[in-house]
Amino acid sequence: MNEILHIYHTNDIHSHFENWPKIRHFLQRKKEQHARNNEEMLLFDLGDHVDRCHPYTEGTMGKANVRLLNELGYLAATIGNNEGITMPHDALDTLYQEAQFDIILANLYDDNFKRPKWTVPRKIYTTKGGVRIGVTGVTAPFYKLYRLLGWQISNPLKELETQIDFLKKQADIIVVLSHLGIHEDLIVAKLYPEVDLILGGHTHHVLEKGETDGQTLLAAAGKYGYYLGHVKLEIDPGAKKIVHRSARALPTGNFQEPHDEASEIEHYYFEGKKLLDKKLVYLPETLESDWFRDNCLAGLLCEAVMEWCGADCAFLNAGLVLGSLEQGPVTKFDLHRILPHPINPCLIELTGAQLQEVLLATLDPKWPHLELKGLGFRGKIMGQFVYRRIQFNHALRKIYINGQPVAPDRIYKLGTIDMYTFGNFFPHIREAEIHYFMPEFLRDVLEWKLVELYKVRP
Repeated sequence: MNEILHIYHTNDIHSHFENWPKIRHFLQRKKEQHARNNEEMLLFDLGDHVDRCHPYTEGTMGKANVRLLNELGYLAATIGNNEGITMPHDALDTLYQEAQFDIILANLYDDNFKRPKWTVPRKIYTTKGGVRIGVTGVTAPFYKLYRLLGWQISNPLKELETQIDFLKKQADIIVVLSHLGIHEDLIVAKLYPEVDLILGGHTHHVLEKGETDGQTLLAAAGKYGYYLGHVKLEIDPGAKKIVHRSARALPTGNFQEPHDEASEIEHYYFEGKKLLDKKLVYLPETLESDWFRDNCLAGLLCEAVMEWCGADCAFLNAGLVLGSLEQGPVTKFDLHRILPHPINPCLIELTGAQLQEVLLATLDPKWPHLELKGLGFRGKIMGQFVYRRIQFNHALRKIYINGQPVAPDRIYKLGTIDMYTFGNFFPHIREAEIHYFMPEFLRDVLEWKLVELYKVRP
C-alpha cells in the first residue's frame, strides 16, 4: 500500500496573530484526522513568522512566536529577513533557545564563518514506511545588512548546490525550505531538478494549486496567515518514489473559528502592551502628528534622525508617525504604537546636484496620499515630506541647505530612512553611498531624542 504524506506549511505570518487561532485549530484537527487514517503529517514554517510590528513580538523579542510554533508541533523552520535583519545579533542568536523544532538554514554564518549552534544546514527525516525526506533551507541574502549585525550570509544557490549534492545520495525525496522569493525558487527548480518540492515565501506569492517546473513542485501560501499551504504526496514505499503529488493554498478565512478566538487575539495584544509598559519620559504638552502638514512629532523625528546620523540635513515622510503622543507619561508601548515599523535610519552621501534632484522629487503631489505596503513600512499612506535644514525658495527656484544655496559639486550627508534605499522612490538614493544604522529602529531614535529633551516624572 502506498504511503500518504501530508505537508503543511506557513510563511510570512509577520506576527498577524489575528489569523493564528484558526490556523492552530485547523491543524490540530488535521493532525488527529491523519493519525486516524494512518497518514503522516509534517509541519514547516518558511520564515518571517516574527515581525516586531506586533507588541507581543516586540515585548518578547520573538520568543512568543517560537512558543506558538512549539505548541503546534512544527517539525522545522527556516528564517526570513524579519528574523535575520530586524533583530539585534544577540536577539537572533537566542531567539530559538526554547525551540522544539529544527532550524534548517544553510547560508547563515557568524563572523568567523561558523554556522550558529542553533542551525543545521540540512536534516533527513524518515517516515514510518522508511522513506527518507531530506530537507534543506535558505534565506534571502541581504549581504550588507547581515554584516552590519555581525553575521555573514552566503550565496543561497551555491549553498543549495552543496546541500543537494549530499541529500541526493542520502535521501529519497528532497525538500527545500526557501525564503528567497518566487523568482529565485524558479531558478532553483531549473538548476536542481533533483529537488522534489520547494516550499516558498518572502515575496508573499500565492500558488493556489502549486506550480510544477520540470520535476519540481513549488508551493507557497501568501502572507499574514491568509492561507495555509498543504502538499499531499503519495509515495511508493518499495520504490521510495513519489507517484502522485498535489499542492493547495487553503484560505484560512474559510476555517472554523475556535470559540475563544477573539479573547485569544486580544490576549496577545495586551500581553505585549504590558511587557512594553516602561515609562520613558513625561511630556508637558501633547506632541501632535499630522500626515498632511508640518507637525511637531514628525519634525522631531526628522531632527532626531539627522542628529543620530551626523547628517547635514534630513527628510522623511510624515506618514511614518501613526499617532500623537499625549501629554503625560510616555512608555515604550506608546513609541511602538506610533512607530511600529522595522525601519532603520541611514546616511546617504550625494552631490549637491543629486541632492537637488531628490529634493525636487519629494515635492511631487503624488506622495502624500500614496498608499504603501512593504519595505518595512507598517502604516497606510506616505504623507507629506518633512525636512530639517532644508529650505525651498520656490520663487527663485533655489534650494538651501542650512541657509546656504546647494553647491552642485559638494558632497552632502543626507539623513533619512532605509525604506527609500529599497524601493523605487529616488534613483539617486539607491545608487549612492549608503550607511545604515543598525539595529536601532526609528522608535529607538525618537526615544533617544525624547529622553534628551524631557525628564521622567516619578
